[in-house]
Amino acid sequence: MEIRPILSAMMRNRSGVLLVGLQIAITLAVAANAAFIIQQRLEKIGRPSGVDAANMFYVYSYGYSPSYDSKPTLAADLDTLRRLPGVLAASSTNGMLLSGGGSANSYQASANTKAPQIPGNYFEIGEQGLNALGVKLVAGRNFRADELTYSGLDNLFPKQIIVTRTMAKALFGDERVVGRLVYSPTGDAAEIIGVTQNMMGSWVDNRHPENVVFHPILQRGARLTYMVRTEPGRRDELMARAEKALSKPGDGRFVVWVHSQEHYIKNSYRSDRRMVVFLWTMICLMVGVTALGIVGLATFLVNARRKQIGTRRAIGARRIDIVRYFMVENGLLTAFGVIAGAGLSFLFSYWLSNMFALPPLKLRFVLWGIAALLLLGQMAVFIPARRAAAVPPALATRTV
Repeated sequence: MEIRPILSAMMRNRSGVLLVGLQIAITLAVAANAAFIIQQRLEKIGRPSGVDAANMFYVYSYGYSPSYDSKPTLAADLDTLRRLPGVLAASSTNGMLLSGGGSANSYQASANTKAPQIPGNYFEIGEQGLNALGVKLVAGRNFRADELTYSGLDNLFPKQIIVTRTMAKALFGDERVVGRLVYSPTGDAAEIIGVTQNMMGSWVDNRHPENVVFHPILQRGARLTYMVRTEPGRRDELMARAEKALSKPGDGRFVVWVHSQEHYIKNSYRSDRRMVVFLWTMICLMVGVTALGIVGLATFLVNARRKQIGTRRAIGARRIDIVRYFMVENGLLTAFGVIAGAGLSFLFSYWLSNMFALPPLKLRFVLWGIAALLLLGQMAVFIPARRAAAVPPALATRTV
């Protein structure tokens, strides 16, 4: 089958061909970039937290009575929580993982004030803090009870710290870090006594989410937060029991809330999930509209060429020849559209990279989009092509 006559026939309806071709190009550009963003968001959502999130929960209490004393309350609460059957560990904490709120500091590998400052998301925990997270040490040791202090302005930078592998590498590269000193920007020094496996910190959008540091500090004050880890499958049961055990009338405080770790993970990634749903919906709508445009153009061409089709049938053209004609014609139209769309895809990606600091579009997404639209074009034109092949020669040529 010669291509030139098909191109000549297409040019007789330039406006329809150009509009559908432009629609295909825009669909490819938007769909390829949207699919790339979807993959990034899904990878972000699927990142492992590094902790035993399925079996963790937090309890937040507030002391309102003038006679309220946080130190004995903290000790009594931890003892109560740890005695609950099914609780593996409990610790006070200054923040919740992946909650969108937390504390951060800068750490330096040298006392030199010009040394690079490495940002770290720090958590103030007790001796059971690592176990409450379900995080394992890979080097060094845990905090001892005699190293714990209570939170205050005099111990913002403690004498001992534990860091994650990623934080250790950011500070000292591949060198051994246990026993090394790190410094705050004000010159305070802390010894690294342990290194844990990697875990996520407080912020899902942090550029360095696994730069986590642990300080041996217990909480004090009216607001106390406890981090609890349970035996597998008993979290929900123990959340209710923990709230009941700490809610004692007349002790000058009340339990404000009890939330699971998964509650914070779900909330933190909510906007990413909504973006994925929105982009998938947009892709489906654009592809659907494009398919309707192809069907509409093919149907119009079939109706406009009924006599031509009938004449070809009368002189010996088979049904398969008519179907193949329209399939080739649509293939050419789609090919022109995806060629223009490929260039438009990378221009769109360049704009997104400059405006929103997104990584550049990968070629495979454009190639997948091209293949999908070529297949879509053939599927969309198949029914109008079969309808054209079914035109009776006598009916189409009765006025010839």
